[in-house]
Amino acid sequence: MTANTSAPTAPDRIATTLAGFTHRLRLGEVPAEVSLRARHLMLDAIGCALAARREDFAVRFEKAVHAMPGANVPAACTAGAIGFARRLPLRDAVLLNGVLTHGLDYDDTHMAGVLHLSVSVLPSLFSLAAANDASGADMLAAYIAGLETGARIASVAKSGFHGQGFHPTGVVGAFASALAVGRLLGLDADALVAAQGIALSLASGSLQFIEDGSWTKRIHPGSAANAGLTAATFAQQGIPAPDAPYEGRYGLFRSYLDATRQAQIDMALGTAGIGADGRASAWELDNIAVKPFPMCHFVHASADAAITLHRNGLDVAKIRSVEVAVPAGVVQSVCEPLAAKQRPTSDYEAKFSLPYAVASGLLRGRLGLKELEPAAFGDATVRALMERVHYVEDPASTFPRHYTGEVRVEMEDGSTKVQRESVNRGHAERPLTNDEVREKFMDNATLWFPRSHAEAVCEQVLSLDRLASVRTLESLLATDPSMPAPATASAAAMH
Repeated sequence: MTANTSAPTAPDRIATTLAGFTHRLRLGEVPAEVSLRARHLMLDAIGCALAARREDFAVRFEKAVHAMPGANVPAACTAGAIGFARRLPLRDAVLLNGVLTHGLDYDDTHMAGVLHLSVSVLPSLFSLAAANDASGADMLAAYIAGLETGARIASVAKSGFHGQGFHPTGVVGAFASALAVGRLLGLDADALVAAQGIALSLASGSLQFIEDGSWTKRIHPGSAANAGLTAATFAQQGIPAPDAPYEGRYGLFRSYLDATRQAQIDMALGTAGIGADGRASAWELDNIAVKPFPMCHFVHASADAAITLHRNGLDVAKIRSVEVAVPAGVVQSVCEPLAAKQRPTSDYEAKFSLPYAVASGLLRGRLGLKELEPAAFGDATVRALMERVHYVEDPASTFPRHYTGEVRVEMEDGSTKVQRESVNRGHAERPLTNDEVREKFMDNATLWFPRSHAEAVCEQVLSLDRLASVRTLESLLATDPSMPAPATASAAAMH
């Protein structure tokens, strides 16, 4: 046999750097404000799941996962789903919790990466930490590692995944989850590189749902979370894996982006702010935005502009036309095909409809969960207004750094009213405060739990760094209010 004399492949700098960062991360070295914000982001995701619990899609997905072969296993081998009393095999619970946290499109977004990280990282960590009786501090450190690494990986593509038809939440979320789970399992740096290599073969998520409002997007976070769980577990067992998942010939960016989009990527963003010693000098977690609206983040600035115009006084009956200036990068998701976007037939189509977001804002001055009910987006007045909403690409937009929006309303008398939102509300430069996040959580959580129960959940999540066992949090969340509520954590559960 002829010896292989080819030169060894150079280490994948992104994979090795992120593995080193994840391995050496110490919760005590994370700035206090970053740790606190991470707990609020976790709280926000859980609140979104509880708001979703009463929705038809939540009930149907729960029924579907229980119909999977092997769903009836001993209680000792099961995990909890948020807001449900019936327990599931761990991987099925991870999938369902991903559906619940992301299903309303109300969860956080990393702006530059254009992806939802909490919902791809939290489900795997929550179930695994509870199953392994891990401490809240261990889960929190792994969660921070997952958010920090996933944000950097996605940022490299500069929003290119969307243009190629991939949902980065499902794709990049698999790598973020793999690193987070690997951290919770105590993998060393070499094994964390292997986990990323395995995740490369599991990452997926198609944007085809945008064309018909189907439900497959809701599967992506849980699928990514399970991919990460699989990848980290296989790496723990020494399964050989590619060592160049990002920079290799068939690595993430060469496989998921065409030549034009590959030319636009910046590999340096994959390790930005992480030193040679594995320590972070900047935290991407600060750039994760909490949503003020349960809609695709791409419509938020335009919705806020429309709401401002409404509050400033506007006779909707006398509107001749509405032009909305949006970033070119969001057109495929929320603007086209325009005729379909002007006539959403489901809540999910409404979530991705720029004409509806603007029309609702102009007409009602609000855009909340009630505006996603059929009676709201099917209202004849709002439909007539949607027909007058059109878009243009905004050359002045700073997307993807900001999700900008400008609404220009032309009245029948020829006058024009204009409102521009250069920085979308919730962005790091215009963030929702921790108090506002807590208020949003309580509004969402009390849609399913009694207020006292919601407050107990809030207290445990915000005290996660002192929680002795994640099982106490799972016992609060994996329950149905129609059944006796479990007792809140005692002081003995804290340390």
